[in-house]
Amino acid sequence: MLAATFGFHDFRPGQADIVSAVLNGEDVLAVLPTGAGKSLCYQLPALLRGGLTVVVSPLIALMRNQVAQLDGYGIAAACLNSTNSPEDNARAIAGVRDGSLRLLYAAPERLRLSGTIDLLRSANVTMLAIDEAHCISQWGHDFRPDYLVLGDLRRELSGAQTIALTATADAATRADIVSRLFAETPRIFVHGFDRPNIRLDIRPKELATGQLLAFIEAHKGEAGIVYCGTRKKTEELAQKFRAAGHRATAYHAGLEASVREAAQDLFLSAPGVVACATVAFGMGIDKPDVRFVAHADMPKSIESWYQEIGRAGRDGKPADTLTLYGLDDIQFRRQQIASGDASEEQQRVERRRLDAVVALMESPRCFRQTLLSYFGETTQPCGNCTICSGAVEMVDGTVSAQKAMSAMLRSGERFGREHLIDILLGEVTPGITRHGHDALPTFGAGKEHDRKDWRAVLRQVYAAGLAEVDVAGHGSWLVTDAGRDVLYGRATFAMRKFDRKAAKRARRGAAAPADMSNADAALLADLKAFRSVQARERSVPAYVVFSDQSLIDMAARRPRTLAEFREVHGVGDAKLRAWGPLFIARIKAFIDME
Repeated sequence: MLAATFGFHDFRPGQADIVSAVLNGEDVLAVLPTGAGKSLCYQLPALLRGGLTVVVSPLIALMRNQVAQLDGYGIAAACLNSTNSPEDNARAIAGVRDGSLRLLYAAPERLRLSGTIDLLRSANVTMLAIDEAHCISQWGHDFRPDYLVLGDLRRELSGAQTIALTATADAATRADIVSRLFAETPRIFVHGFDRPNIRLDIRPKELATGQLLAFIEAHKGEAGIVYCGTRKKTEELAQKFRAAGHRATAYHAGLEASVREAAQDLFLSAPGVVACATVAFGMGIDKPDVRFVAHADMPKSIESWYQEIGRAGRDGKPADTLTLYGLDDIQFRRQQIASGDASEEQQRVERRRLDAVVALMESPRCFRQTLLSYFGETTQPCGNCTICSGAVEMVDGTVSAQKAMSAMLRSGERFGREHLIDILLGEVTPGITRHGHDALPTFGAGKEHDRKDWRAVLRQVYAAGLAEVDVAGHGSWLVTDAGRDVLYGRATFAMRKFDRKAAKRARRGAAAPADMSNADAALLADLKAFRSVQARERSVPAYVVFSDQSLIDMAARRPRTLAEFREVHGVGDAKLRAWGPLFIARIKAFIDME
């Protein structure tokens, strides 16, 4: 059946054990990496055993894609959704009633309707397959309240055998899925998350558009996806990529359905297309030769990032990724969480997940080690990421890590990040005095760093696996066995070097450099040319006038007064006097010509 129907001569790793358990009648929770073939784990048993398998899927596009593939295999499948024609939904319902349908796909919202429940209760439903099962968990990265009805649906279907599948679920999420969905503990399969063929490159934003253009230029003629944080950015980047000679298209939910479908069809059928898209793009798309995935903005969570980069290299051949992140990304995400309508508990979970993804972005050790440790796996340095390539400057952070972990242990491993930093800085706060932590030996022992730097230390300590955060609890920091080795001198800890100048600027109240992705490329080029002229006239190197970082910040801010120019990165009193009027005049002239 595997070869005859699907054309596969062998199972992929993990599939055979899961299919065997399902055929034996066991309930199953399966966590398989993107591209591992999760759908086959319920599709093959549905054919071998008969009856109706109800498949719960969160996206209409995903359902349609799956049904189209099954139709191609000659398998009777259909989906029920609000975008179907009345005739299509009528045919699906008729197929359920007469028993000819083998797989019925539906969104969880549809399964809340009494008519749908009555239809399924009278059918021969032998299995309930729940795709993207992490959506049922409040600890998951994509919690959807509509998924909460699935436990009730399972009971309405007389406890039909259930298989829940996801590519991304940490221990807390897996436990929540089990408690909400299954009457008894199911067979749990967690297969390796590692995708060694994918290179992991994570970098701070400098001039983001230029970084992305350089990245896709190295992959010209190859298919790839560039994920963007906003709909507007998908269209802007697609336009810039096309202007640079690349075949690019935009995809987001705000486009007309026909435009989205045309963009998806182009990506699937034409060679070398770059899809600039929001994060829903790629779910369920079977395109194994995606050679690269880039993130123009910091991903929402480690789980979503893992899922998105996993759309590259599904054919097992080498694939490349680039992830850019900046301070604005972090601030935007925090504001998004705070202004949302989620419960306080859910907001707390989202803040913990944001902390985790920032820690990964700033990890001082192999990115693959950090990623896999998040999912409970260990590995050796991969040699295929930014850290392993030596692109990040490292310093000895052993003493800083020891102080941080001492604060954790001496306070009973019951407190969150900001309270620990209060201890290290010697801040007398109501919480500190209430718990008597101003009497701890570590109180005030970390004054060599400011609060911003201590946050960076803690992120890197977390990323290195020296400490864990109780995401499902109150954000308490706990020292791991690896952390104790560092704390007691049995091991050392290397961390990323701090930008001391930026820290000093922050302490004296100057604004931090603007997000360099906002810098106008044309203005930046003009300022660089102007700097060269000024440097030649004075017979000094260009960097003596201004550094590239100062010009990037200038191009982003476009200062038009001396007060505004003073806020530019790298501008002190002397440079303000020497260069301020000249560069302000140049910027004004450029703006007037636009």
